[in-house]
Amino acid sequence: MLQDTIDKVKETIVEETTSILDYKFVFSQEIGITVRGLIFVVVALLVTSYVLKLIRRFITRKMPANDKQKFATVFGYVRWFVFLVIFLIAMNTSGVDVTAVFAASAALLIGVGLALQTLFQDIISGIFILVDKTVHVGDIIELEGKIGRVLDIRLRTTRAVTVDNKVLVIPNHLYLTNILFNWTENGTETRESVSVGVAYGTDVEKVKKILLEIAKNQPTVLKNPAPVVLFTDFADSSLNFKVVFTLNNSFEVRFTQSNIRFEIDKAFKQNNITIPFPQRDVHLFTEK
Repeated sequence: MLQDTIDKVKETIVEETTSILDYKFVFSQEIGITVRGLIFVVVALLVTSYVLKLIRRFITRKMPANDKQKFATVFGYVRWFVFLVIFLIAMNTSGVDVTAVFAASAALLIGVGLALQTLFQDIISGIFILVDKTVHVGDIIELEGKIGRVLDIRLRTTRAVTVDNKVLVIPNHLYLTNILFNWTENGTETRESVSVGVAYGTDVEKVKKILLEIAKNQPTVLKNPAPVVLFTDFADSSLNFKVVFTLNNSFEVRFTQSNIRFEIDKAFKQNNITIPFPQRDVHLFTEK
């Protein structure tokens, strides 16, 4: 008798469990999923997550810290794509008509796709930047007339700080649609210049000597390579010169250029050298 009771209890538990597992959530006439199917989907996603973690650890075990961080960022988006594929496969295996799901949400997917178009452009551009390594953290870049030092490179945006300590948040797709100037791609040293014009008749050798002395006395200007002065043009109203110098921190270039211009104005006044302004002779004729 006791054994029969135990067998009946077992059968009841099995029947109830089977009934629960076979309970179906119906979302529409064509779309529905059982509890068994939901459990299968969850288990499939958990197994996928574990496998992806093993793959990431295996690939990045010998990578440098910087490359490991970049790979983790890219891998994060790949992981979500894999999750989506596994989710759809698991749903289809569980008996859910995936085609019906897509058909029911076609209008929504089109709207979301249009809304996310720029987002995907940014993500693809971010992957190109991370893989191609055209821009690194710490580089000084110029994009659409804006200059900043790169603080952080993400898949969607790049953050840079300007010389005024303002943060630029740059959508990554701008790298593909605009010309990017990387001031420090070849190193931290950059060649900069200041232009000035003097009146015709001025001793050009004297001008050259003054400009060189001013550039060499600037604490931010490197001694090697030494500054040079170029005689650039015989202009309409002036003799044009350019003093070229090298900086180790081009991010502060405008301050060095300003200091040099102050010193040029001061030295020219002391040496009676005139900085001309454009002049035109106007002749008036009167009819008799």
